[in-house]
Amino acid sequence: MFAPRLAALFRDHLGKDLFRLEPDTIGIAGHELADAILAARRATEGERPTFKPLQGRTISHGEAATLMRAIGHDVRQALKEPLPANAKLTGPWPLTGHTLLRDLILHPDQYRLRMLMSRYLELTPKLTWSVIAVGAALPGWLKPGTRLAQVAAGATGYQDRRHAMGMYRRTAAPVCFTISTLVANALWLGSPFDDGVPSRHILHEALRLLPPSWNILRNRSPEYPGIDPRIGHGDDVLILPLLSHRDPALWDEPHEFRPERWEHLDPDSAPGYLPFGHVSERCWGRHLVMPLAELLLDRVRETGLSVDPRQRKAKVPLLGLLGVDFIHVR
Repeated sequence: MFAPRLAALFRDHLGKDLFRLEPDTIGIAGHELADAILAARRATEGERPTFKPLQGRTISHGEAATLMRAIGHDVRQALKEPLPANAKLTGPWPLTGHTLLRDLILHPDQYRLRMLMSRYLELTPKLTWSVIAVGAALPGWLKPGTRLAQVAAGATGYQDRRHAMGMYRRTAAPVCFTISTLVANALWLGSPFDDGVPSRHILHEALRLLPPSWNILRNRSPEYPGIDPRIGHGDDVLILPLLSHRDPALWDEPHEFRPERWEHLDPDSAPGYLPFGHVSERCWGRHLVMPLAELLLDRVRETGLSVDPRQRKAKVPLLGLLGVDFIHVR
């Protein structure tokens, strides 16, 4: 059950290459036009989803690279060991998967940092910054933990501590949120799965039908009217993988969950397939997301779990991270 505005996109614009969404916003779902727009220039700092300015403070390339290396190290450490035998996988998803990932990757860190992974903080930015303000003011600043926490531990002074905690959340939360949402989407779309289908194919098909990053914003830019005269000089552009991933001109049976299609498709070059952004600027987290998502989905499949067959509906709310908001796994 898609939120009304998402359902309206399917109803009104599926199969179109370009259309007007708002008086100052153009929607684009045609894959050739999307390629041209995204290749025209690099994203500005305000368009980057993770490393855009935080509380008005610019995130430099060096700071972003340091944080990427840190979370990458922590994920690789987590992948060295199998999931705990007693890992809880039943219950409400994506919350259950999120909690498991938080504890798997960030368990060495102090509570004031791990609490920043709470999904309840998604309710409002004010709540998030209230928790950060308290954590930054508490005595006894951070002790060694994960590599990401070690980066934050170098902060001195209250304002730098607030920034460090905000960047800790900015860096780690998308990993936990995206993976748990992706696995929940896969479970809802296809469980129980055919034993012969690899988990990677299942995840790519879930990314196609319910792409967590379902839109890519590009603010108005002088390059765009030259690419297509239907784009005005004052128009922002919203690229919509949500629609290109179901374009009947690109996909056989586009609304059907068919993971076997990925036996013959390359996810890095399939036209219109942008779950991690354009080839010119891929999401930095894709090499972290897919291995952990496979690990988690493999364990779910090994233990014979699936969505409760009594659940017949799941809601997909209008949020930045697209996915089913609640499924019960048993």
